[in-house]
Amino acid sequence: MTTATGDHAQAGWRDYLELTKPKVVVLMLMTSLVGMFLATRAGVPWTVLVFGNLGIALCAGGAAVINHVVDRRIDALMARTHKRPVAEGRVGPAAALAFAAVLAVGGMVILLVFTNPLCAWLTLASLLGYAVIYTGFLKRATPQNIVIGGLAGAAPPLLGWVAVTGHMGPEPLLLVLIIFAWTPPHFWALAIHRREEYARAEIPMLPVTHGVYYTKVHILLYTGIMLVATLLPYLIRMSGLLYLVCALALGARFLQWAVVLYRGSHPHAAMSLFKYSIWYLLLLFVALLVDHYLLLSL
Repeated sequence: MTTATGDHAQAGWRDYLELTKPKVVVLMLMTSLVGMFLATRAGVPWTVLVFGNLGIALCAGGAAVINHVVDRRIDALMARTHKRPVAEGRVGPAAALAFAAVLAVGGMVILLVFTNPLCAWLTLASLLGYAVIYTGFLKRATPQNIVIGGLAGAAPPLLGWVAVTGHMGPEPLLLVLIIFAWTPPHFWALAIHRREEYARAEIPMLPVTHGVYYTKVHILLYTGIMLVATLLPYLIRMSGLLYLVCALALGARFLQWAVVLYRGSHPHAAMSLFKYSIWYLLLLFVALLVDHYLLLSL
């Protein structure tokens, strides 16, 4: 296996695109879009809609590239990530960091020009939180890494809201809370499935340091916290009955998979929960958006 320390193969545009973790960025943009549309009863200005999300996407992509560089040794040891461009040596660390700088600076300029300073600086804080605090320190320092570092990944709906309004409020912070509570069961399910690889890479993920059973219990605990958090938009009248029904139905399925994982009655429950959790978050925010416009039409 070729690693980042060997001779670099010729890098193509697909390698640079992969560095930005486009699937993750798309999910982030979905929550950012919902934050934008929930922030107003009128339409979102097209400049904010287009350039606001472009700026957020570029900064998120820049943070992802830095993650590839910092984690290149770890990535080379794991089956899921050993073919990443930096880990395999197709893109050198220096070239990747230069690419990250271009993305981050470009994103910040776009946000400062087309949205507002608060949105730009919050986006920068999110970038630094993920790329520096989580990737550079927390990931290797504590089994609670994903809990603490998850705040940076929970920021997109707040960024979208602030891009439109220029200020924060309880509603976007509630959206942040939902993603913040969703992140541990989402990622710990993957960590259980990849436990041996994390142990080999000496990353103190919860299943490695405290065992699988302990992690399953905490997945159940955080799933309960997440389900309560998803009911709060309805309780504060931020959303209506449609969202409540969807939140309950989606949450029931999430809880079912968490219980199946805890009981050990399904051999692939960890990955099933992980995959479902991605669809869960996407559909939950779609329900929020549809419900918002349904309320406006009444």
